[in-house]
Amino acid sequence: MKKLSVIFLFIYLFVFTGFSQELRCNISISAQKIQGANRNVFRTMQADLYEFMNNRKWTDHVYAMDERIECNIFIRLDKQISSDEFTGSIQVQLRRPVFNASYETILLNIKDNDFQAKYVEYQTMEYNETSNRDNLTNILAFYAYIILGMDYDSFSPEGGTEYYQKAQQIVNNSQNAREKGWKAFESERNRYWLVENLLNKSYAPFRSCIYRYHREGIDMMSDKVEQGRAEIAESLKSIQKVFRTRPDIYLLRVFFDAKSDELVNIFSKSYPDEKNRVLTILNEVDPSNGSKYQRIKEADSF
Repeated sequence: MKKLSVIFLFIYLFVFTGFSQELRCNISISAQKIQGANRNVFRTMQADLYEFMNNRKWTDHVYAMDERIECNIFIRLDKQISSDEFTGSIQVQLRRPVFNASYETILLNIKDNDFQAKYVEYQTMEYNETSNRDNLTNILAFYAYIILGMDYDSFSPEGGTEYYQKAQQIVNNSQNAREKGWKAFESERNRYWLVENLLNKSYAPFRSCIYRYHREGIDMMSDKVEQGRAEIAESLKSIQKVFRTRPDIYLLRVFFDAKSDELVNIFSKSYPDEKNRVLTILNEVDPSNGSKYQRIKEADSF
């Protein structure tokens, strides 16, 4: 009987832990601007999108339940342009646990205003890796791979390349799509440019920053606060390199939309000389948040 119990325990761990999916993705849909529609459609859509993101295997890796990547997707539907087609925006947020701490750091906080998709209630959601037959599942799959890429980049140098390449393949498959967001000429800040920038070797220091900031910086701060903070300060020099290569690059906005508040919290507790070095970089590369960064200088040092 004891041997049988051990076997059942092994099967339980193998099935329920060994094959856990990668994402723990919370989905929210708001359709307040759409009047006269059947509200149940939006509840069903939210449930279907949740199942698509969380019950699909996106990698070949094995994840334990407590290792799943925490992320949030908020979709705001503004218009119903046909009986089953909607337009609006999609916001994607990715959080990453910090080593040996209860704190979670934001890796990605991006809003995409080119959301357009068809949804038919109770119809199976199908994703095709070789074509854009369904814009809804292609958008979701694109951001699933961006989420994975950013998370992997934060744990190993350029660890997310494989997933960015999968996201880029979705972009390539969507070049004939009638919906916006996939093509270079439509905008300088869309899905095309996001993944192009991430894979472009000219902007490789951005990905170097993501690794150093997180793995060698913030992960160290629970045990070695000053050393970890110094690594984060050094990582910002990589962002400065990207800025000096191309000041208007989309990646810079992506970085500071996720990190500006955190940077204030981290360096408000720094020493005057470190504050000054960091502020010099931040005011150069992210002047739109200059008033926010002023709080670093005004805070009492330890």
